[in-house]
Amino acid sequence: MMKKLNTILTAVAALLCASAAAHADDLTFTLKNGTNSVLTRFYTSPVGVNEWEDDVFGEQVLEPGESIEITIADGRTVCRYDMRFEFEEGSDLDTTEDRQDLCKLGSYTIHE
Repeated sequence: MMKKLNTILTAVAALLCASAAAHADDLTFTLKNGTNSVLTRFYTSPVGVNEWEDDVFGEQVLEPGESIEITIADGRTVCRYDMRFEFEEGSDLDTTEDRQDLCKLGSYTIHE
């Protein structure tokens, strides 16, 4: 009886670990620049975190009409992220912020 109980507990533990790992997967989506301005900086931060994390683009920019695949590999198990978009100097566009469930999002287009 004890051996059977240990087998069941081991199976349950494995299922729980697999479930937790599935939620910690990297979030991947396509970001499209649907504006007429160069997108120079893109920041994300989980909802409830009061500071922006590093610029996702680094040295890159996203030209008007271009797309890029974004991967957020922060190891968190959250889906709702705040996003901040900054455009080139001299652009007619102001910094824009939005909040999305990135687990459900396959692509996101920033518009003017």
